[in-house]
Amino acid sequence: MKEKLTVIKVGGAVVEDEEQLSQLLKDFSAIEGRKVLVHGGGRRATKVAAALGVETKMVNGRRITDADMLEVVTMVYGGLVNKNMVARLQAQGINALGLTGADMNVIRSHKRPPITITPHQFLPSQGRSGGVSTTQSIDFGFVGDVDEADGEMLQTLIEEGVTPVMAPLTHDGKGNLLNTNADTIAAETAKALADYYDVTLIYSFEKKGVLRNPNDDDSVIPVITREDFQRYVADGTVAGGMIPKLENAFDAIDAGVSRVIITLATAIDGKHGTVIK
Repeated sequence: MKEKLTVIKVGGAVVEDEEQLSQLLKDFSAIEGRKVLVHGGGRRATKVAAALGVETKMVNGRRITDADMLEVVTMVYGGLVNKNMVARLQAQGINALGLTGADMNVIRSHKRPPITITPHQFLPSQGRSGGVSTTQSIDFGFVGDVDEADGEMLQTLIEEGVTPVMAPLTHDGKGNLLNTNADTIAAETAKALADYYDVTLIYSFEKKGVLRNPNDDDSVIPVITREDFQRYVADGTVAGGMIPKLENAFDAIDAGVSRVIITLATAIDGKHGTVIK
């Protein structure tokens, strides 16, 4: 029987909320057994970019990462957010190590090619087009789509008692860092480790789970199957950024991850939220 391992992904909104973040790090530290933390930080990156005079451009909630923005997200994700989390986990008695995908070659990606979208078209792994009114070719810049995560290397660290803290940056093997969606980092990390552990992947954010009514925080859908997902997308129950989050969840299940849960950042005990099956 495989040993249990938990991968927790925490989003940028929680990273910016001191109360929620403190509780999450405390709860994460209390999780028994092997574990990995994956974090975002987009809201902090937007603030730092504005302070530096770097314009933030978004398409469908996804950041256009030009050369200047790449410098910002590298500083924020790989430095400010990552190392603050590592330091705070050390204070909780967790032997944490901050990593980007470039460190020890743990996650390699390729630069996303330009994507042509039409009004109301779905972007691959992106959700809805977000109000695009005419056909456009969108170049996301230095954004990476994952090719491979090295589960064996991560397992080596974990077996030495290290808790990886993964920033949403990868590399292309040619010396270039790439901005990569944190939900995808979490899913790819969980998938790579599923060969070695019984993996539970928990997406934690500011809501209690996937909501049937976005205006009712208590309207949590307890279980979502792939058939449910297709129906919810068609009728608009699931939209925007929740679409790629659920796509990543189903990809993880298909690749051998035992359980995926979407839940509130202060409820990462595996007993709350929406279970993906």
